[in-house]
Amino acid sequence: MSRQPARTQRQGDIHPITPNSPMEFEIIAQCQQGNLREFGRLYDEYVRKVYQFIYFKTHHRETAEDLTSVVFMKAMENIKSFDPKKAPFKAWLFRIARNTVIDHYRAHKETVDLEDVWDLKGNQDVARDVETELKIQSIQKYMKKLKPDQREIVLLRVWGDHSFKEIAEITGKSEAAAKMMFKRTIDTLRTDFALLAIALLLIR
Repeated sequence: MSRQPARTQRQGDIHPITPNSPMEFEIIAQCQQGNLREFGRLYDEYVRKVYQFIYFKTHHRETAEDLTSVVFMKAMENIKSFDPKKAPFKAWLFRIARNTVIDHYRAHKETVDLEDVWDLKGNQDVARDVETELKIQSIQKYMKKLKPDQREIVLLRVWGDHSFKEIAEITGKSEAAAKMMFKRTIDTLRTDFALLAIALLLIR
């Protein structure tokens, strides 16, 4: 596994935060009231998951680290706009991550419309880690068969273990549409889907 952004260390933090728990809601409320020291606890809970999501959409450690930092900076700056009645914090955060990756590629590719590195042509220059190359080789033939939105569904559902409701919030699709797309993805890969799912779980 590639190096990942470090968790912060604070004395007295002995209980992990459970998503959508009263503790998480209380921490978010404190952040919204201006006590941003508490944001570090949200960072600790989600940094690894956000980093992995971005890493697998960029295939490059330093880029993933930089974009992960951008995501949490955006989240902290906009924490007052978060409304738990509209979406879980996890889904809100991953939507920021998704949009950050899209913005990254739009800023670096003037004529290519893409949302992650899988859309790049084989002859385009992509800076990848040697370790990443070995990981990507194990799943590339499966991922290349999928459309960008199908790949994203696989990453969120299998790699990120998101519910379909969360996937809907992250991607802006309806929950029914997310379920249907996941089913179509399975149909597209057929027996290869099980191999892809196992490979993703093994390398995360």
